[in-house]
Amino acid sequence: MFPGKIASQAGHAYVGAIVAAMQQTPEVVAAYHADLPAPGTKVCLRGRASAVQRAQESLTAAGIPNYLVVDSGCPDFFNGEPTVTALGFGPCTLDQIPNFVRKLNTL
Repeated sequence: MFPGKIASQAGHAYVGAIVAAMQQTPEVVAAYHADLPAPGTKVCLRGRASAVQRAQESLTAAGIPNYLVVDSGCPDFFNGEPTVTALGFGPCTLDQIPNFVRKLNTL
């Protein structure tokens, strides 16, 4: 993906994760925003689509809010096929993140 496409997919993942967290754990989101102006760390990791899907399953099993981004597959990207591009999750502590997810490399 081009850098601009990566940035937009990461944005979708972040917003989706916050919305999911607000629905699942509003008290955690309130505490997260109480730390403004610097509420937590954001990190971009990379992995194959299968690793991203496995990470989502692990995070869901751990009860961590998450949002899987599947690009709609417009003709300009991914040959027009819907494609897993990003996963947003949290807020959570480092200790809550499953080991498998911690082992993914940064982008």
